[in-house]
This record gives sequence, structure tokens and C-alpha cells, in this order.
Amino acid sequence: MIEVEEKSSPLTSYYESLGYKTEVVNRRKVIKNFDLIETEVGALYEGVGLRDISHCGIIEIKGADSLDFLHRITTNSIIDLPKEGIVNTVFTSEKGRIIDYTTVINFEDYQLLICSSENQAKVYSWIEKYIITDDVKIADVNGKYTVLELIGPQADSFVTLICGNIVNAIKPNSFKVINADGMIFFLLKILDRNEKIRFWLIANVENGQQLVKYMIENKGIFNFSLIGEDAYNIYRIEHGTPSAPGEINSDFNPHEARLLNAVDFKKGCYIGQEVIARLDTYDKVQRYLSGVIFLKPVEQNDKFLLFDESGKDAGIVTSICYSFRLKSYIGLAYIRRDYMQEETVLTAKTEAGDSVDISVKSLPFRK
Repeated sequence: MIEVEEKSSPLTSYYESLGYKTEVVNRRKVIKNFDLIETEVGALYEGVGLRDISHCGIIEIKGADSLDFLHRITTNSIIDLPKEGIVNTVFTSEKGRIIDYTTVINFEDYQLLICSSENQAKVYSWIEKYIITDDVKIADVNGKYTVLELIGPQADSFVTLICGNIVNAIKPNSFKVINADGMIFFLLKILDRNEKIRFWLIANVENGQQLVKYMIENKGIFNFSLIGEDAYNIYRIEHGTPSAPGEINSDFNPHEARLLNAVDFKKGCYIGQEVIARLDTYDKVQRYLSGVIFLKPVEQNDKFLLFDESGKDAGIVTSICYSFRLKSYIGLAYIRRDYMQEETVLTAKTEAGDSVDISVKSLPFRK
């Protein structure tokens, strides 16, 4: 079984050498801010942001049965994943609850499974549990790779600056090996759940550091910024993107978390399939991930339960941030379907009894 330990990017020492401060958040050693939060968020919306996601869980899977095995224990169709193919899939329990939302990358001779750092130990143990006679071997390879993410409307042009026109030949959810001025890495073009393209650059530690240095020194006219955890958290909440541990955990299922882009309802059996299919067939989903706007300022670390005017349970808030674009405190919440109409007002209460009204919003948030 994998050890649960503090995780960080292999480039942490490099960032610290540049003067950036690291902090431990949810057992991850991260940089919360590289610049003003407004500057970083602005780059994500108007330019290109570079986010180091090497602290995510990275599991290497080898063996003749690996694709078939993953196909049988996760929600999406994986058995025919081509070489240089990428697919998102969900590990679910027998009750259809989320273990983690993951990305499978097929290098033909092996696969990399990118998952959340918070749930990596659970995913690793889950895989081990079901390897019986299959030709499947797994290994924790955190620290072996750097994984860099480029997001924003200028990302495509910025990647082309680094890699050349080969970028145009890469189809969504596929990748190519790149040699750019001696920097060797894999360039992945990923279609996210909001139908937007993100680029991942996967490299060994030496090439990863060279890539970060190159991008910082060659940003040119681009609105480029390194992205810390605080700015990305605002961006993902504004886009309605669920994340571990708040939204992606064993309290919820893929329907509720709006992760059906990673569920294939036509494939055969997998763990949790019967429950997930029944929820779909009989329209039994009782709550969904939604947006909320707080009608007065709140503490971002407070935990809120939601109630209607008669005191009936209406849901739970899972993430909170201050949105500079909306000039309000906003959040993600799992809200019961009876209360999901836009602008419905509910009361959010803390365990201490403090309360504030919220307004329900559809996702993603609109300015």
C-alpha cells in the first residue's frame, strides 16, 4: 500500500531559489501566490497561465492486461484507448461513490494515471485490491516527472512558440513527444469538462526545470504568469470545476459531481455501474453541484450547511473564494434538486450557528 505523505513538485527547490514562498496545504507543499492574485487570474482569462501540477498523484501502470483492467474497474471506455491517447475516467465504489476523477495517458508500453494527491493512496489501494490474476503492475512515480499545465486563451499560441506548428497536428485528448531546443517532453492537448483545451507538458525533472525557465525568459508579448494555488482555486470555482477533497470524495457520485463526461453508459460492467446506471435510468439523482453567491462577506475556511426558509436541509457548501470578477464571495455547493432554480435564496449556517443568505447560480458563473 502507498504511504500517505506530504507531496510537492520536484521543482519546489527551484521555485524557492527564485524567491517564491512555499506552504503546506492539504498535505501538499505548494506556492499559494507567485504574483498578485488579480494578475494571475487575469492571465488565466486573458493570457496564458503556467501551473505546476506535479504534486498530483502519478501512478505508473504496466502489463499486458492494464488497459482491459482499467476498463473493468472505472467508468469510461479504456480498452481501445490508442497509443498517445488520453481519457478521463472515474474510480467508483460498489455504491457508485467517487474514489477519484483521473486522467489515463497511454504510452503503449505503460500508462500514467494522474489523480488528485489527496486521493492517490485510495486509488492505489483500490487498484491493488482488484489485481488478482491480471498481468498488471503499478508503481508510485511521484517525483519522477514534472507535469506543467498551460491554461488561457493565449495558451495555443504560446505553446506554438515553444514547440512549433506540430501543435496544430495534435488532436484533442492525444499527445506527441517534442524536442524543442534540446528540451525533450510530452505535449498533451486535453479537452476538459468545460470543452476547453488545456496543455500539459510532462518531462523528467531536468527538462521540466528548463521548460519553466525558458517560458519565464521568453514570455515576450504574452500576458504570461505563473499560477499559484489561490488564483487557480478562484478560476476553477468560477468555472464550476470540482476538485478533491471538497467536491471529489466518497460522499458523492459522478452524476452529482457533473462528471458524466467521464462515464460511458454503453460499456459493460464496472465497479459501481449498476448504481450509476440506475440513477440515470430512473432519474433518481437528488442533488447536483451548483454555484452559490454569498450575499455578504464570509470566511473562506468556514463550513456551511444550506437550509430553506422552513429549516429543511437543502445542501452543503464545499468550496469558497472571493471572486474579483464578480466582486463577491462565491462557492460550489451540492444542492438538492428542489432548490436549484437560478436565484433561489437559501440560508447558509456554520456549526457555530452563524448564518448568511446565499443565491443559487448555474455553472459556470457568468460575469
